[in-house]
Amino acid sequence: MSLILHLETATTVCSVALSYEGKLIALKEENKGFTHAEHLTIFIEEVMQKSNQAFSNLDAIAVSKGPGSYTGLRIGVATAKGLCFGLGKPLLAINTLTSMAFGASLKHNQLKYFCPMLDARRMEVYTALYQKNLEEISPTEALILNDSSFNEKLLENEVLFFGDGAAKFQEICNHRHAKFDFELQPSAANMVGLAYDKYKQQLFEDLAYFEPFYLKEFYSPTAKSKD
Repeated sequence: MSLILHLETATTVCSVALSYEGKLIALKEENKGFTHAEHLTIFIEEVMQKSNQAFSNLDAIAVSKGPGSYTGLRIGVATAKGLCFGLGKPLLAINTLTSMAFGASLKHNQLKYFCPMLDARRMEVYTALYQKNLEEISPTEALILNDSSFNEKLLENEVLFFGDGAAKFQEICNHRHAKFDFELQPSAANMVGLAYDKYKQQLFEDLAYFEPFYLKEFYSPTAKSKD
């Protein structure tokens, strides 16, 4: 049996899902900015109560591991690890971009290539390129976009760009094979199938050493010296 709680906090979306045997049974999410610290635990409780499930019934906790917002990832992973330690349950970690690509492939199943983009600074995004079967054909990276980005694949076939960083690329990309969907966003619901596969293979994380996949060092602007 597998009753799994899923947490997605890598962006401004705060999303919590509960699944049983790889099927979604409850979902609570909103996208109102970085409100994870205030709402994540409330959403968790609502999902469990809605499903009439006790926390002791959980078989694992799955968390979106990044890349994404430093603060959002830190909150999500800390919450997931706290639940795992307190309940004695294993931790599953899901790549945020892979989860996004899975959701996009369900909505746009006629397309071959999927490119999630999460906003970083200026013209930079966290991104990867996937085939429909979720095979990663361009690795997860922090990429500075230009008008020739992904040209090789765009010459070959249509590519769907989505996520909160895709608008940057639309501004500079005029290729006829470039498709955009700004409604697609990270969701714990899209983690369900990926987490279930990992659970069946017992691909659990080491709770003591697991850290979010930040991809880049945390950046915080500092005030100029008043010499």
